[in-house]
Amino acid sequence: MNGFPILSVMLLVPALAAAACLFLSASQARWLALAATLANLALGVVLWLSFDIGGAQWQFVEHAPIFGRFGWSLGIDGFALLLIELSVFLMPICVGASWNAIEKRVPEYMSLFLFTEVLMIGTFAAQDLFLFYIFFEAGLIPMYLIIGIWGGANRIYASYKFFLYTLLGSVVMFIAMLYMSITADTTSIPVLMAYDFPAHVQTWLWLAFFASFAVKMPMWPVHTWLPDAHVQAPTAGSVILAGVLLKLGGYGFLRFSLPMFPEASAQLTWLIFALSAVAVIYTSLVALVQSDMKKLIAYSSVAHMAIVTVGLFAFNAPGIEGAMMVMLGHGLVSGALFLCVGVIYDRLHTREIARYGGLAQNMPRYAVLFLLFTMASIGLPGTSNFVGELLSLMGAYQVSTTITLLCTTGIILGAAYMLYLYRRVVFGEIKSDDVRAMPDLSKREMWLLVPIAAVVLWMGVYPESFLAPMRKDTQALLARIERARPAGDSLPTKGTGVIPAAHAETAAHGEAH
Repeated sequence: MNGFPILSVMLLVPALAAAACLFLSASQARWLALAATLANLALGVVLWLSFDIGGAQWQFVEHAPIFGRFGWSLGIDGFALLLIELSVFLMPICVGASWNAIEKRVPEYMSLFLFTEVLMIGTFAAQDLFLFYIFFEAGLIPMYLIIGIWGGANRIYASYKFFLYTLLGSVVMFIAMLYMSITADTTSIPVLMAYDFPAHVQTWLWLAFFASFAVKMPMWPVHTWLPDAHVQAPTAGSVILAGVLLKLGGYGFLRFSLPMFPEASAQLTWLIFALSAVAVIYTSLVALVQSDMKKLIAYSSVAHMAIVTVGLFAFNAPGIEGAMMVMLGHGLVSGALFLCVGVIYDRLHTREIARYGGLAQNMPRYAVLFLLFTMASIGLPGTSNFVGELLSLMGAYQVSTTITLLCTTGIILGAAYMLYLYRRVVFGEIKSDDVRAMPDLSKREMWLLVPIAAVVLWMGVYPESFLAPMRKDTQALLARIERARPAGDSLPTKGTGVIPAAHAETAAHGEAH
């Protein structure tokens, strides 16, 4: 890019548009928000094409000191690239989904969504510890307001619950960051990723970060804010919450917990596995009995994010790459499912599953796309989620047969609740005249759903295009974890509990290919 500060520009474009929206009419704000998000999507395409796969770990680096150790420091690796691409891809779709659904305070609504885009990209691109914290925590503010102002009947309760849950853990994380910056005498994330904190200190730092990341994922049992937030949020709010904001916790584990506290991560793997296994089974069973479509999809998100944590803490290439693929695939599929719910909610103004039925008769295009996203959520081969779940479970199998078996039962339960949902909504007889009168997808709605469907199939058919950018970073992360292990110790695996490090890395690399 010849020194062009593309990351700063990708932050500046939606930031300026967010400020300008506040001074425009509703119609003008909609068009400006759409133009800004499409411009950022175009910049995202340039970023993707300019990224040097196999090149330097940190690319598009920008640094400008501000005061003391703190500075404006941006840069991305393969992991950050993929999550930024997910963010800029979903944002124009969110604006389109809000086009007719949001009628009051439209300029403020569009401004908050653009501000959300700034904070998401900034979180993934930040290379300074406290710059990351600012972006990471400020993401609470616009979503809190979006739920609290434009949400459903219980929006105030849901927004406060969302805010308090996610804020409390972050206070502890900030204290840990202060300690790290003083001890290592730097706030540079790349430098801290290679810094060796004492083993006993790592445990406390790991727990401090875990307090924040576990809520953001969200992991069981601190997941209860998510169903309420999803049910009360407007459709586009649910899309960006499930699509990107839930990935902040997974990215945090990947960027901080694993490379900065590798010994503590290995020692506390049992905790991650135990919570994840419970989450997969418990939330899948809860999803199975839901009568509200949004709640069902929200509980399914908790189960999918548990597969992510299992993959990350398997400490091998299939697990880490699979976890990233699950994050990407879930971001697309869950976002699309919330859009599908929003489509029929806009027509009938209810999310109760029992009110629908027989939509295949009068909404055939909707039925086909809803089926594709349902199958992708289950993990049908040829769709995005299949690749991620397969790799994650392959990685987990190298560590624990029991955990792999438990998580696989969650996938079976996932097929049960998603197919049960689809059958009740789409098949059967039409129950009422208002359902019979519902029109099929409009051109605008097709423009929202078809691009997601195309990328879901692209990920399923040719996953290498998404695996390639992160492969070198995965190997660098595994090498960092192995270097930090005490002499004579090694990565965990099933059976004896440990295997020679060289064998672990070779096995993981072979499974990945």
